[in-house]
Amino acid sequence: MAKILVVGCGDLGAATAKKIYKKHEVIGLRRNMHALSDSIKTIYADVTLPTSLSQLELLKPNIIIYCVSAGGQTDEQYQAAYVTGLKNILATQANNQGLSHVLFVSSTRVYGQNSGEILDENSPTLAVDFGGERLLEAESVLKQQACQTISMRLSGIYGNERLRLLNMAKDLSRWPQDNHWSNRIYRDDAAGFIAFVVEKATKNRSLEDCYIVTDDMPTQQYEVLTWLAEQQQVDVSNVKIPATQGGKRLSNQRMRDTGFQLQYPNYQVGYGRILKAR
Repeated sequence: MAKILVVGCGDLGAATAKKIYKKHEVIGLRRNMHALSDSIKTIYADVTLPTSLSQLELLKPNIIIYCVSAGGQTDEQYQAAYVTGLKNILATQANNQGLSHVLFVSSTRVYGQNSGEILDENSPTLAVDFGGERLLEAESVLKQQACQTISMRLSGIYGNERLRLLNMAKDLSRWPQDNHWSNRIYRDDAAGFIAFVVEKATKNRSLEDCYIVTDDMPTQQYEVLTWLAEQQQVDVSNVKIPATQGGKRLSNQRMRDTGFQLQYPNYQVGYGRILKAR
């Protein structure tokens, strides 16, 4: 049994914690003053306030999962959440000789390529906005640790609590003017893969330092919107599909090579489950 600290227990972090707590001692850190469950110890703190993190110095986890989200879409908020916050958490473990792994939940936003090419973990990172730049800065901080560190670069997350695209599909006036390649991962699969990597880490199995976490099927945006609209009985007979221009196609081959099995390998399976539940 390992002691695992999950930093950032929002939608994804909480789902991850609940997948691993039966096998390990899991502690969740969050700002929101609500306990995760009776079985998971919850610490209330803010990663941007070092004084609130002092209790972590005695915690000495074996594995840290850093899974925070920025408070908004500004450079300052990304800097605070992903760079400063990560530094503050790692500083509390300076004397923790038992820390073996740190998993950082990053984003495929670090790939700014926009020509529809297929990208994998060996492709050059090309940040074209503050979000990608700050995430790469955080990944650089991560690599300075003595223990093994792993960047989990997630594509667009969707799920029962993430319905932006589903709602957009119902309103044709909100559809984008352009049509581009898009990539996504169902929330439960994202949490499932993080938990899968944790299990490998506790057994000292070989792991890469970076994984793209996405489903099997990069898809043109209008294809997804059209399918979602039709599933919701929206008339799309007059929709003119623009030519595909730009975007990126992400390969999940390295993730699949670990032996992990996706429950929702494409958008139809994933959104189909959500629509059925509704």
